[in-house]
Amino acid sequence: MNLKETTIQLKRELELLKSNYLEQEKPAHKRDKDFFHYVKEKTNPVFQLNESWETLAAEHVKDRDVRVHPQQVASTRENMDLLLMHSYYIDVKRKRYMELYQSVQYVCDLILEDF
Repeated sequence: MNLKETTIQLKRELELLKSNYLEQEKPAHKRDKDFFHYVKEKTNPVFQLNESWETLAAEHVKDRDVRVHPQQVASTRENMDLLLMHSYYIDVKRKRYMELYQSVQYVCDLILEDF
């Protein structure tokens, strides 16, 4: 996949994570093995997508094809990783979650504007 397609897919996943955060109840037991395996199964493909996105975005930043800085790419990767976990464990306040969400959304939109 190219950067544009990967970014669009990442935004789709971001929306799914947000709805999961807003609609799902907190897990009864955060140390439940079954819940851990469920989360791992659901998040692994998104972690891989996020890793691919970072690699592609970093290449485009290096070639100056997009108007974002290398630090924005790294921060977006980290923020997306945080959102992945917070979307299932529901262990962060809504305000903080939305700040992370908007940050990732902003960088993805900047990249898509350049295509």
